[in-house]
Order: sequence, then structure tokens, then C-alpha cells
Amino acid sequence: MANPLDELSSIKVKLSIVIVAAVVVTLAVNEIGLALNFRAGFRAGVAAIIALGMVQLMARGMTSPLRKMETAATQLANGDLSVRVSSHSADEVGRLATAFNHMADELYELDRQRRDLVANVSHELRTPISALRATLENVVDGVVEPDPALLRTMLAQIERLQRLVSQLLDLSRLESGGSPLHKITFPALDLLEAVADEASLHSPDVEFDVVVEPKDLDVSGDPERLHQVIANLVENAARFTPEGAGVHLRAFEQDETVTFEVVDDGPGIPSESLNRVFERFYRTDEARSTDEGGSGLGLAIARWIVELHGGKIRAEQRDPNGCRMVVELPSPS
Repeated sequence: MANPLDELSSIKVKLSIVIVAAVVVTLAVNEIGLALNFRAGFRAGVAAIIALGMVQLMARGMTSPLRKMETAATQLANGDLSVRVSSHSADEVGRLATAFNHMADELYELDRQRRDLVANVSHELRTPISALRATLENVVDGVVEPDPALLRTMLAQIERLQRLVSQLLDLSRLESGGSPLHKITFPALDLLEAVADEASLHSPDVEFDVVVEPKDLDVSGDPERLHQVIANLVENAARFTPEGAGVHLRAFEQDETVTFEVVDDGPGIPSESLNRVFERFYRTDEARSTDEGGSGLGLAIARWIVELHGGKIRAEQRDPNGCRMVVELPSPS
């Protein structure tokens, strides 16, 4: 049942109306009692009972959300993150109920992310650990000889574990603010050329070209962290670029924004995944189907670094195929 005072946006106004209504009812009952020659004590008693009943009825609707929030807060503290509070009031109590529900939604989402993180980390760690254990058991049992090829395979699995742990620690520091930025102004050309030279060593069959307009374009930020962002984007692009094709690195300034682009001719990212590729451990079907897919943390780390710089990062499809990764940072000028 809706309270007639729900539309009012201030609890002070509601209380004032309740008090005034109680006084008016008391006076009205007293006047009726005088007209009917009732004794003063009887008039006062009847007026008090009617006024209290009316106040209780009206106040109940005002305090109902508070009682619901008390119960819901207890359930929330006991681990029931699905509990929510319903309130139709437009006053401070109603707004408090809305804030409570928002908090509960945030806690539910954080708990979901925590469970997903544990599941994903367990999965990512289990694969190389299982491979290492099986190989070591075979070596210990004398089933296989510890030849150089076998040792290289084991080393690759250990390096995979090391990368995963390093990325998890890096992401944790970024999210907690424990990795401060050391911003300076430096040439964008130096950044892209350093990334391209490094990528060409790991992907010799892919061509990397760099274009910066103007050539003396400067960018403000942490050089090491921005190198980490662009290098991750280029590494992903090179992984899915066909042999003989190229990866294009661009930088230009427009509307007080320095924009970096990493463009490839690979299969691209499905449209339904464009907004999800920056989530932790999220990988597209194409990435899952390859043995060389990353851990799914690189783009999440890149997003955090870019946002710490006050910038934005996004993925775009290319026509007819390919992907464009865009990083926008505030111009130093």
C-alpha cells in the first residue's frame, strides 16, 4: 500500500505534516466533544488515541525502509549478497535505500569477479604445473631422457608461470595504487620505434612500420608504463597477423589529445567481444584456440595504465578484416 507522503522529497516536511495533522485532529476532536458536552478527560483521551493512531499509520510508511535495511544489512553481513531493499519513497530514506541497493550490487559484482579470478588463476596455473609434473615424473622414472629439447619445453612452462605471476602482481599493484607513475614529456617517435624494434626480434616474419605526425610529437606520461601498453598491443597484433603482413603503429595529435593506434590485418575481434577484451582473463574464441594465446591479463593491465594517465583505450574492427587498438592520452601542451 503506497504512503500518500511518498512523493515528498524531504523527511522534515513529512514529519512537519504529521505533527500538524495530529494537532488539527486533536483540536477537531476537542471541538466535537465540546459540542456534545463530553467531559474534558474523555475528550483528551479520545483525541490522543485518534492522533496516535494516525501518527503510527503515517510514520510506519516512513520508517518501513529503515527496518527493511536493518534486516538486509544483517543478511548482507552474513554473506547473502542477493538481498535488496524496496522503497517507493522520494525522501532521504528512499535515497538511502537506493544507495544501499547500489552498494549491494557492487559487492555482488566484486564477489563474482573474485570467484572468477580464483577459477581463472587456478586454470592458468594448473596447465603448466600439470605438464611439468608429468614430464618430471617421466624423467624420474626413467621413461624419458632429460635431453635439451625436453629441458627447453620445461623451461618454457616455467617461463609461462613466471609471466602469469608477474602479471598478477603487476595488476594487483595497479589496482591498489601501489605503482605510482613517473611522468615526463618525451618523443612519441622514440616510444613507437623502441616497441617496433623489440617486436621485430620476437616476430621476424611480420613487418612493423611506424608513422608519427608530426615527427616531433611529444607525449606526457610514464615512459616505462606506456611502453608496456604499446608493446602489449603490438605483441597481440603480431600474434594474429598472417605471415608476410604487417602491423602499423601510428601516433598523431588531435583536439588536445595524443592518439596511438596499433593496426593489424589479422582475423579481428568479434563485435560482441570489443567491450570485453579488457576484462581480466577474457580471451576471444580465436585466442583460446591457439597454443600461443596469452594469459588474458595483458589488456587488463594496459587499460589500468591508460586510465591512470587520464586516458582511454578501446578496440575497433577494421573493414574487411583486422583490428585497430586505440589509446588516447591528454596532450602535454
